[in-house]
Amino acid sequence: MGLGVVSELVRLGVLSSTSDHASVVSINLFVALLCACIVLGHLLEENRWVNESITALIIGLCTGVVILLTTKGKSSHILVFSEDLFFIYLLPPIIFNAGFQVKKKQFFRNFMTITLFGAVGTMISFFTISLGAIAIFSRMNIGTLDVGDFLAIGAIFSATDSVCTLQVLHQDETPLLYSLVFGEGVVNDATSVVLFNALQNFDLNHIDVAVVLKFLGNFCYLFLSSTLLGVFTGLLSAYIIKKLYIGRHSTDREVALMMLMAYLSYMLAELLDLSGILTVFFCGIVMSHYTWHNVTESSRVTTKHAFATLSFIAEIFLFLYVGMDALDIEKWEFASDSPGKSIGISSILLGLVLVGRAAFVFPLSFLSNLTKKSPLEKITLRQQIVIWWAGLIRGAVSIALAYNKFTRSGHTQLRGNAIMITSTITVVLFSTMVFGMMTKPLIRLLLPASSNTVASEPSSPKSLHSPLLTSMQGSDLETASAQIVRPSSLRMLLSKPTHTVHYYWRKFDDALMRPMFGGRGFVPFSPGSPTEQSVHAGR
Repeated sequence: MGLGVVSELVRLGVLSSTSDHASVVSINLFVALLCACIVLGHLLEENRWVNESITALIIGLCTGVVILLTTKGKSSHILVFSEDLFFIYLLPPIIFNAGFQVKKKQFFRNFMTITLFGAVGTMISFFTISLGAIAIFSRMNIGTLDVGDFLAIGAIFSATDSVCTLQVLHQDETPLLYSLVFGEGVVNDATSVVLFNALQNFDLNHIDVAVVLKFLGNFCYLFLSSTLLGVFTGLLSAYIIKKLYIGRHSTDREVALMMLMAYLSYMLAELLDLSGILTVFFCGIVMSHYTWHNVTESSRVTTKHAFATLSFIAEIFLFLYVGMDALDIEKWEFASDSPGKSIGISSILLGLVLVGRAAFVFPLSFLSNLTKKSPLEKITLRQQIVIWWAGLIRGAVSIALAYNKFTRSGHTQLRGNAIMITSTITVVLFSTMVFGMMTKPLIRLLLPASSNTVASEPSSPKSLHSPLLTSMQGSDLETASAQIVRPSSLRMLLSKPTHTVHYYWRKFDDALMRPMFGGRGFVPFSPGSPTEQSVHAGR
């Protein structure tokens, strides 16, 4: 069984070895390194400078050095990077778990601001980095790169990695800031990948108004279609499990069905040339709102921890590989004739990332604050700096997109492409190591412990919260809302548009969605059926 899987991995080009024995040795070594990352990450839990991502990078770098020495400079890693390995096997569990574990109350309360940062902000960053790359790199002799390559660079370096910041922030202590950083990170990844994919379908050497409009239309189509596909798949899983109630016979089956349908949503999106990231994220949100409440209590605990564990392992795997691949001798040989130019390009890219991030965080925060009346709802300057800092780190998505654009099966024979790959790796390493190590001290400086416990969320009538945003049962909500005098719908929409949408969503959800698809408080009782416990409180 094990050798069969290994043989398949070899056939896919995932493993660098051609023999089964060498492949098994490689896998054993890599799994041992993963275990080492987890153990060291646990031992360094309280360290103010290092987290598990940085630990994995350091171990990957050290392993790469050892492999370089033992192979006499021929190779630095035991696995050859495959875009399929990343986009098909590693990314789905990370993004799905992000949607499945999200604190929906804060996420949807700040949905407009998150969308503003994640979608509009990413577009601003994309144009800033792309225009800077065109203006600067086109004057440098770095190979045969065209306008499409420069625009791809904008999409590649618009993809952020906020893992380091999220490991420091706490949902309960800074709910507003956490939801903004977390939500923007997911929407940003989806937007960057959709942008990158949309760019591949156009001849960007002849840009006119028609091409731009067609590009924007294609972008909106991908965004909307991917979201709807994720919602549909999540609702389908909820309906099947609610109607069949598989758990009365086998909890294993309902857990397996949830996992497979979550993965199916991602693969369907890829099959239809949509954004799998966006699809599987919204599938995770819908499953946590409906499907999760339709399964047995033991299945709830199992799925919650299983999804989190798969996501955790995939993240450590990625950072470990990036650390090893940073020393890939093949790519550095192509760029070795101009090391100064490679360092200069990396520095320029870092500068563009800094400017592109600042170009939207502070202006959009100002615009967002204009719509807020309560001081608790506004984003303070210190919080804006944390949001800006959180998006400076580049990670696995940038690496994967760069490989997808500038290599074939992990290899490149063109000098310009090699320079862009090595520059991307340099930016990812520098931002993760340097910016990542500075994250904890910076947040402790900007957000002292005494201010972390200050409530960052505004007090608002429970009538304006949907069931998606509260732990109250439907009947309890009606009783509470009956005691509250609500303003007119038009006045609500003008003053609190997000809350108004939530209010009408709650009515729609109670009347139609939850009776049909299940969810908290709407699963009919039968012997052995799921009972509502407080395990999911606060979700």
